[in-house]
Amino acid sequence: MQNFEPDTLIKNPVGEPVVASVTINADARKVWDIVGNFAGFPVFIPALSHIEMTGSGVRSVRKKLFKDGNVVIEQLNTHDDQKMVMTWSLIYTSLNIGNLWACMEVQEQGIGQAIATWTIIGEPHTGTAQDLPAFQAFLQGFADGAMNNVKQMFN
Repeated sequence: MQNFEPDTLIKNPVGEPVVASVTINADARKVWDIVGNFAGFPVFIPALSHIEMTGSGVRSVRKKLFKDGNVVIEQLNTHDDQKMVMTWSLIYTSLNIGNLWACMEVQEQGIGQAIATWTIIGEPHTGTAQDLPAFQAFLQGFADGAMNNVKQMFN
């Protein structure tokens, strides 16, 4: 009989965080209602066709289906409605992404103003060190676009 050791392909990624942050002239709770909805990202990411959810709350899994045919499957790690913060990890994707961890947070900045921040730490699945800047730029562009869409929703 073989001795098996527990293993997993899901690991915390190592690298520079990509941060997309926007100041929004709206109540922080209203902003959190949008970006804090793990199943609701198609509202501010137009490239998404739809999301299929399995379960609810922490440990739930979302399957993001993109209009271009790409797929991303992620698990919700934490979700705190009081602190307006949630984190998730990548399980599977058809994109060139290895491990990925993300955090969405909303902070109140006084009456009628909030800062929404999406932080992503990711690693490409394939490539070399020379490919890392393009990978980081891809993540940054995606997150910036999404967060700017959220800001436009409240203008």
